[in-house]
Amino acid sequence: MPDFKMLLNPSANHVYRQAAPALAAAELEITAPFASQVDLASIGGAPALSFSADDPDELVLAAQSLMLACFEEKAGWLRPLALPELNVMDDDLVTIPKYPGKTNEAFTRLLLHLTLSQISRPGPLEVLDPLAGRGTTLLAAWQIGHHSYGVDADSKAFDAFAGYLKTYLRTKRIKHSAQVSPVRRDGRSIGRRLDAEARLDEATRDHPANPGGPRLKMTVFTGDTRDSAALFGRKRFDAIVTDAPYGIVHGAEAHRRQGHQPGGRDRSPAALLAEAIPVWRSQLKSGGALGISWNTYTLDRSELLRMLAAAGLHGLDAGPWRSFEHRVDSSIVRDLVVAVAD
Repeated sequence: MPDFKMLLNPSANHVYRQAAPALAAAELEITAPFASQVDLASIGGAPALSFSADDPDELVLAAQSLMLACFEEKAGWLRPLALPELNVMDDDLVTIPKYPGKTNEAFTRLLLHLTLSQISRPGPLEVLDPLAGRGTTLLAAWQIGHHSYGVDADSKAFDAFAGYLKTYLRTKRIKHSAQVSPVRRDGRSIGRRLDAEARLDEATRDHPANPGGPRLKMTVFTGDTRDSAALFGRKRFDAIVTDAPYGIVHGAEAHRRQGHQPGGRDRSPAALLAEAIPVWRSQLKSGGALGISWNTYTLDRSELLRMLAAAGLHGLDAGPWRSFEHRVDSSIVRDLVVAVAD
């Protein structure tokens, strides 16, 4: 059986860089059933994976979130594989934004890839992040050619994301539309929405047309994640991918849900997820998947799996699915779960 090595893309975040090889190995085991004997390795001192495969799927290898280059190993030589380019937008779409608390974009790509790998429908898919923050998941979905949708309670994060997206599309001279408008219900304003479209099949002076390329759509609402279904109405999504909050920014006014004093916020991410997961489940198409990362100090894995099961989602929890827990800092140990809708 032929042997291969995959050179891993180094992460700018030194904490994630230490955990990344083991996470990449688990990702490959899950998403590449043709690969056997997956193990940690190195190429010239740089982190890599080794594996064996009779008939490797180049599309699957190209989709690995940390893959920098892949080689066939033969008689001590490494022959590079010419893997297809899967990105439809430049990498800097995701990497340019820098701000405190940003989830490492490599981890976002990992979570997105693992979730989408459980969906059998062809793309472009429709991906919802109901805790969108400043849009890392939304941008990562666009980069690989999927439509993206989001909700976030932080109006400042919404403004920052909308401003960045407009500037990026204009600077890159990509044919697009992007506008923010008020959302009204019963004659009163309840928030705002961003609607954007990147028309990659159309040429501009500095951006060549991509014949057959997608016209990527995006809609983002300001609002409570527990109101996501009401905001999007009858719309359903192929995938929901989100990084659960480590603090209180996404909590709605607690008196609405918990009977606390007006103006208070629910400070428990576990309580928020218990209420939000059934809402998110109602927004998934049949055969869809939900991927969520969270701080294990705030919620036990078994409890999260129970929440998912109670909402009618089957959490994947065997073998390499248990290999993604890693330390971020002294107060955060992050893990992920992917669950599928029947």
